[in-house]
Amino acid sequence: MAVSASAVKELREKTGAGMLDCKKALEEANGDITKAVELLREKGLAAAANKAGRVATEGVVESYIHGGGRIGVLVEINCETDFVGKTDQFKEFARDIAMHIAASSPRYVAREEVPAEEIEKEKEILKAQALNEGKPEKIVEKMVEGRIGKYFEEFCLLEQPFIKDPDKTVATLLKEKISTIGENISIRRFVRYELGEGMEKKVDNFVEEVMAQVKN
Repeated sequence: MAVSASAVKELREKTGAGMLDCKKALEEANGDITKAVELLREKGLAAAANKAGRVATEGVVESYIHGGGRIGVLVEINCETDFVGKTDQFKEFARDIAMHIAASSPRYVAREEVPAEEIEKEKEILKAQALNEGKPEKIVEKMVEGRIGKYFEEFCLLEQPFIKDPDKTVATLLKEKISTIGENISIRRFVRYELGEGMEKKVDNFVEEVMAQVKN
């Protein structure tokens, strides 16, 4: 069922969970706020929000090399304690994120990191595209805002569909891990190298290659 923006806002204020998670919970609960709160708690998303502000300075710098050295990733993932940083569960999460970065080529961790000038440039391109499509100018601005959201989904790590489970975003996976592990976890930064990047070369489907490796 369709849910109102005010209901999503109310649920978010009650739980601290993300807007998308609140929307999905309300849809599943047929608009019942109390039931939606219970659903978020069952999934650990409400509890995760309470831990998100705590300082996380421990963790790991995880590496992932794919295709015999064709793609390399380094990612720093932080947690609150050295103990958690050494657990298999945390290390597995870090490796999954490094593998995801190798496959999905994000440019930034979160949309807040995207330079303002890059966003404005993209908006200009999207506006020109909409006008060229013959869209009425009075609705072009709304269209641009919608399409810029797709831009963030493509290039911001936290908003990308997770390669092992495309039904959830990396941000949702992160919240689940925070809830399960019981500490704040943050993906701080990463670098991704691709052999011959910027040079003319054959284009391969690295997502399929990485996923094939996961299944083997």
